[in-house]
Amino acid sequence: MSPRNGVKLQDILRAAEDIANEQGMGDVTLTTLAQKLHIRPPSLYNHVNGLNGLRQVLALHSLEQLEEALMSAAVGRAGEDALTAMGKAYMRYARERPGLYEAMLYATDRNDTEMRQAADRVAELVITVLSSGYGFKEEDCIHAARGFRSLLHGFASLEQKGGFGLPVEVDRSIEVMMATFLAGLRVRQKRDVELTKEV
Repeated sequence: MSPRNGVKLQDILRAAEDIANEQGMGDVTLTTLAQKLHIRPPSLYNHVNGLNGLRQVLALHSLEQLEEALMSAAVGRAGEDALTAMGKAYMRYARERPGLYEAMLYATDRNDTEMRQAADRVAELVITVLSSGYGFKEEDCIHAARGFRSLLHGFASLEQKGGFGLPVEVDRSIEVMMATFLAGLRVRQKRDVELTKEV
């Protein structure tokens, strides 16, 4: 194998994502990555701190790409419209880039400052929509944002693992799931308004 000069971090991320999308994150190793890039494995250490460092960088990249997808979906929208668009964007991201989506679960240090900030930005996007669209208090926004993420992540993960075998359209199940979640938010919003009137 003749070494390839000029490999950049973006090249490494792109190659790692390709392997992850095609074979799964478990097959993203320094050896497979070096083979795909036509370089020697030690050359990767110029850009990443071993396999754990590669996974950390890839997880951060994944969060940043998810943030961009959700932000684009929410632009010009509010309330249920924004949440529905963000939910669709989340599922589309997980389906179109399954390896990169899976990479988020492979973060080796979740207390890393950049990782924490990226994760917080994703959460804050949802919290902002919930706060402005429903008038929820901060704690209630956090509960709802966690529920929103759990629904989508659980569904995306099960779908990626082939967990839905019943003869019902999966996309329709997503629509029903989102509609049920949003209906619950409306009930909570109405209750909060009624409690405020009673005070």
